[in-house]
Amino acid sequence: QQMGHRIEDILYGLCQALVRNYLNNVGLGKEIKPPIVFQGGVAFNQAIVKALQEELDSEVIVPPHHEVMGAIGVALLVHEDVANNHSESEFKGFGVSEVKYHTSSFECQACPNLCEIAQLSLNGQVLARWGGRCDLWERSPSS
Repeated sequence: QQMGHRIEDILYGLCQALVRNYLNNVGLGKEIKPPIVFQGGVAFNQAIVKALQEELDSEVIVPPHHEVMGAIGVALLVHEDVANNHSESEFKGFGVSEVKYHTSSFECQACPNLCEIAQLSLNGQVLARWGGRCDLWERSPSS
């Protein structure tokens, strides 16, 4: 705006940059061809949709309920997996938000990096660890 550009133009430029960044990183090496369906909450942003259409030089379809398509798709995949493999659900229940998890950290002494490792526990059992520069602590605690 200090250079005399309108706020609308600056914001649209940001949308164009976001689209280019997405295509150059997430879309790298992938052939994107019609029909192009844009799902997720970002599809609410009409400027992003327009910038995507311009960058791809193609129509971009934003379907109804695009913000929940991913969740519906995952639910269908899980339903299919449970039905085909006769596996048990790992659903923890709706009260999972009330569970009291414990977070802590420690300094790894295994090498000169001295990484700070974060740890998530429930009822004294370690559920996950992360934060190292190597994969020493990235493994599942049960493995």
